[in-house]
Amino acid sequence: MNNNNKIIIEGPSTLKGKVNISGSKNAVLPILAATLMTDKKCIIRNVPDLSDISTMVQVLEFLGKKVQRLNSAVTVEAGGKMQGHAPYELVKKMRASILVMGALAGRMHEVRIPLPGGCAIGTRPVDLHLKGMKKMGAKLSVTGGFVNLSSKGLHGATIYLDYPSVGATENLIMAACHAEGETIIENAAREPEVIQLVDFLEQMGANISNCDNNTIKVKGKNNYRTVDFTVMDDRIQAGTYLIAGCIKNSKIQMEFSHPEVLDSIIEKLIECGANITVDKNNININGPAHLKHAEIRTSPYPGFPTDLQAPFMALMSIAKGVSVISEEIFESRFLHCGELVRMGANIDIKGNTAMVTGVKCLSGAPVTAMDLRGGASLILAGFLAEGRTEISGLCHIERGYETVVENFKNLGAKIWIG
Repeated sequence: MNNNNKIIIEGPSTLKGKVNISGSKNAVLPILAATLMTDKKCIIRNVPDLSDISTMVQVLEFLGKKVQRLNSAVTVEAGGKMQGHAPYELVKKMRASILVMGALAGRMHEVRIPLPGGCAIGTRPVDLHLKGMKKMGAKLSVTGGFVNLSSKGLHGATIYLDYPSVGATENLIMAACHAEGETIIENAAREPEVIQLVDFLEQMGANISNCDNNTIKVKGKNNYRTVDFTVMDDRIQAGTYLIAGCIKNSKIQMEFSHPEVLDSIIEKLIECGANITVDKNNININGPAHLKHAEIRTSPYPGFPTDLQAPFMALMSIAKGVSVISEEIFESRFLHCGELVRMGANIDIKGNTAMVTGVKCLSGAPVTAMDLRGGASLILAGFLAEGRTEISGLCHIERGYETVVENFKNLGAKIWIG
């Protein structure tokens, strides 16, 4: 895709119809990294066609894997000689690239990984990853923008995470799978994507115990087997379409494999006036005639997901009353606010809290997606606005939403790439 391309929307829109949700990007990425733990063939199904996935595939190929993609299935197996040095040119594109560190650390004595890039939504330091690796016996240094890790073999340890970081939890689980003895990770993240990684590793033969008090126990081993694994549907993509279904008079139906992981967003949208029903693997949402304001505070799962804060804010920009939105995960995740204000939203930011006073209607304007989820919020804002909205920064949106323009066009939106 040409980076000069824009998403163009003629609003306002009423959305009606059925939408299919693709596989979870945030589950696939650590699972792809985990294939570095074995030379056996790994097949991952329900993989979305996204730029982040393509980047991770290129990282795996650079590190010595042979990767084949056929439709929504990715097959990873041994290729050339494995190496422990990931390329900056690829890793700088995506935060999740740091996950190869945990997968490699248990197999190789020397690992060199560039500090990763990705969306500009905060510093997101890797301190928790490194502290955990150090407890497992790794020697670490950070020089010239690279993390250098060396060990004669990792050993089990008890690791307490100061914050239940998803990335750190995933990295340490993978490292622990090859460490000698038992590793205990306390205050571990419990996001569904973490559980997906655990399920994948267990199918590979890993010995992992999930405890009720946010503790994960891993007993290391050396041999892992071939695995064929189907990834869950993307809960953030599904949540975005649920929010879109709250547009006045809209009616959206979607199939989703694990509706229980959407409880926090479903409950909040019902509070805002939406009519939502869940029947097995189907979710139906009807947009209310009058949207009510709400208060949200992002928090680790099962709380309200930070990845849906921006789309939710776009919706609240036309809700009656004042909505209070507190961002507790990332310190720079209000980059979309300025663009929403350009479209007529009334937003007052104080620290990590945004006060959103609903307006009657937004106005179409040229805006720029600064990050992935902020880009999704601007698409929704375009549906709420009178006139034409042109959204630059399409490369950010393509990192997490498969066929998003086509999907919304099928729901009746006047949307295209120009």
